[in-house]
Formats: sequence, C-alpha cells, structure tokens
Amino acid sequence: MIKVLVIDDDFMVAKVHAGFVNKEPGFTVVGIAHTASDAIKAATELAPDLVLLDIHLPDMNGLDLLQRLREVQPELDVIVISAAREMDTVRKALRGGIVHYLMKPFSWDDLRERLKHYAKTYQPLHVAADQELEQADVNRLFGLGGQNRRPLPKGCSAETMTLVENIVKEAAEPISATETAEKLGTSRVSARRYLEYLAEENLAQVNLRYGGVGRPERRYSWNT
Repeated sequence: MIKVLVIDDDFMVAKVHAGFVNKEPGFTVVGIAHTASDAIKAATELAPDLVLLDIHLPDMNGLDLLQRLREVQPELDVIVISAAREMDTVRKALRGGIVHYLMKPFSWDDLRERLKHYAKTYQPLHVAADQELEQADVNRLFGLGGQNRRPLPKGCSAETMTLVENIVKEAAEPISATETAEKLGTSRVSARRYLEYLAEENLAQVNLRYGGVGRPERRYSWNT
C-alpha cells in the first residue's frame, strides 16, 4: 500500500484530495497537514511514500518545504498540486525532483492518471534498489515511451501511454479497445487512440477478430 500525505492550507480542498487518493486502489492517505510545520512533523512520524504538496502555505513556501521534507524523509516522492502557474515556480519544482506538477483546478481523472503512473513507474524503485534496468525502463521513468517516435496525438499524455503499453504487454492474448478502456477507467474512443498510435509506430500488432454481422473487431498485441 502506498502511503500518502496530503498538504494543503485549505481544509476542504485537502479533504477532497484525500478522498480522491483513497478511491485509487493501492493508495491510502495516512495524514493531512495544513501548515509546513505540521507537514514536517507528519512526514517524520508517518513516513509517507508520496506527498501531494500545495505551493501556497501560511508559514512557508511549498518549494522550501519540499527541501525540508527531503531532509526528514530522503526517499520521499512529491506531486505538486497548486494553482501556481508561473514558469519560475514550475521550473524550481522540477529542479527540486518532483514526480509531477498538477495545476488546480483538476478532475479526479487527472489525479488518478498521475497516481497510476507513479505506482507503475516510480514506486517500484523503492523496493528494487539493486535491480538493473534496461534503457526502455529508464525511458519510461523519464516519461519517454520509446525512441524516435512521433509526438503523441493531441490530448494524449505520456503517463497514459505508458499505462496502455503495460496493459498490452501484460495481456495474455490480443486485447480490444473496450477491454483496454475498462482497465484504464476511460472511454473506448480514448483507449483506441493510444492503441492505434502504438500500431502505427509498429510497437503493437493489429489482429482482426471476425464474429457476427458487422466489421471485424480490432485487437492489439505487443510486437516482441
């Protein structure tokens, strides 16, 4: 279970974010803090794996708090959740080693996508420190699905593409867009856009399944 600490000065917002996190399988909120001082204390006592961090806090800037949190929990991962949109703030956050930067307001699907990406990509690093990685594994860690690919279609994200790749790779038999959508928790149309991209990049193979009346069903398998 991935332990999460929610840090936000707004009591209601923090409660909503905690509710979002607790809805995602494999995640549990172990604490909520509304000030930097409370956050440092909670991080020390609760040893969370992941922090959802707001930038604007009453007693300390969130970016300064980020460094303090790392002092008490060096292996801590951070997703910044903030209304701050200034380039300088985003740049400093990225240089501080955050996992993601999610701007308010956002939907449950937006946060869910980041959490699933974290669970797939970042969290395993904590439990397999001695494991040797291939270049493809490192590419996924840095948000690259592969080398020399075309840019993703408009509206598609690298995080979701990684999830789709893993779904296709782990499928025991060719998988459909409908089945992929169910695993992602998204629409069939959206899932098919990702699958077709993989097929066009020759990373996935399209298999046609003929059944009753109508067009054959397109099913996808990973090209090994």
